[in-house]
Amino acid sequence: MVVAGLCRLLARKGIRVAPFKAQNMSNNSAVTVEGGEIGRAQAMQARAAGLAPSIRFNPVLLKPGSDRTSQLVVRGQVAGTMAAGDYLTRRRQLADIVNTELQSLRDEFDVVICEGAGSPAEINLRATDLANMGLARAGNLPVVVVGDIDRGGLLAHLFGTVAVLEPEDQALISGFLVNKFRGDPALLEPGLRQLAGLTGRPTYGVIPYLDGLWLDTEDSLSVQAGQSLGQPIPPCGADWLTVAAVRLPRISNSTDVEALACEPGVAVHWVAEPADIADADVVVLPGSKATVSDLAWLRERGLADAVAAHAAAGRPVLGVCGGFQMLCRTIDDPVESGAGAVDGLGLLDADIAFAPEKTLRHWDTPLHGYEIHHGQVIRSAEDDWLGVGIRRGAIYGTHWHGLLDNDRVRRGWLAEAATAAGRTGFVVAGDVSVPARRDAQLDLMADALSAHVDLDAVLGLLSGPPPRPVIGSALGSLGP
Repeated sequence: MVVAGLCRLLARKGIRVAPFKAQNMSNNSAVTVEGGEIGRAQAMQARAAGLAPSIRFNPVLLKPGSDRTSQLVVRGQVAGTMAAGDYLTRRRQLADIVNTELQSLRDEFDVVICEGAGSPAEINLRATDLANMGLARAGNLPVVVVGDIDRGGLLAHLFGTVAVLEPEDQALISGFLVNKFRGDPALLEPGLRQLAGLTGRPTYGVIPYLDGLWLDTEDSLSVQAGQSLGQPIPPCGADWLTVAAVRLPRISNSTDVEALACEPGVAVHWVAEPADIADADVVVLPGSKATVSDLAWLRERGLADAVAAHAAAGRPVLGVCGGFQMLCRTIDDPVESGAGAVDGLGLLDADIAFAPEKTLRHWDTPLHGYEIHHGQVIRSAEDDWLGVGIRRGAIYGTHWHGLLDNDRVRRGWLAEAATAAGRTGFVVAGDVSVPARRDAQLDLMADALSAHVDLDAVLGLLSGPPPRPVIGSALGSLGP
């Protein structure tokens, strides 16, 4: 969000700015203008900069399929599956790709703002690092360390981050930003002065916690069962509409349901228990990076029976991408899981077969949306739904991500869903614009940076990292 805010600020000033993340690990992705795939965070940052999403902004994407393996996406296209231990052997090739793309952006744009990944102090991963100090060292980039103070222990975190780095990496750390601060900044100021004395590096600003920022979560770690999505707005009519979005273990593109949470009277909750589905008006099965595995999890948890009972009562169910595939009669998957043919939930009379090549499509007319999937509908006896999916009564399925971002589509579907759920007092608002809500959040972050950060000092780093002292580390006394 800090990168997005800086991109928006600079774009407002007429400066040509581009975002960059050398390597992202996320199952929340977006399709680019080239027909490739990048992390959704970089697509959002591109929007902040007034740019269409491009594979250039995120040349390496890892999409976890299990705790130990990830699908490797390079320049937008699948390049195989990689285990954690394989990374060292691929690092040089990937580093060449990353450095080439970054240099290309630096040649074209006035400013490139690079987002790191996790912490630069993960010294056990330094030898294979592409996105943090490895990138900074390769490009001689000034680095600002951003810390979320609501996690606790921030001053020690900032000091320790610098202290454990090699001297050559320390030289690139220019200063700090404190994020998500609640309370009176005057209480923090003595600690920041001491931090400057200990590290020789300034804190460029203290950004307050902003309750209004929740759209476009970067990855599934931000999505927890039992969590309500966004800030529910009172209904326009007499009834609320409650949505249970199932928090799958390998959930992907969880952002699809965010558009629903923008609507007055719609309360969206992430759920992982059958009882939570029993109490809901609408059930959403989102995308998955491991469709067959997550389908088995649904059955083990009793959620499959709960979804079936919900549908049998005539109440609405929506499946998106992997969730759509789970609703079908059969799934034949020799690609993602290698499981072959398995039974789906059978709520839609259709069959799915996984193709070796991933479908990557971005649609702009007449509806906006994008597709990212191996599974293909090879047979369907169901009715067409909007030309982008199928339906049986109040059960809907589509491979399209972002379909509910289309305001007209979302309003029409919510009206149908409320009727099927028996919520006759629910009234669909006629003035909610999800794209406008996204832009408003980007402006909110940009305004916060403008008000609370020494932007002249931060932008002064564009001339290169200023000289800073090397901090002695207590790690050296521990011996080899």
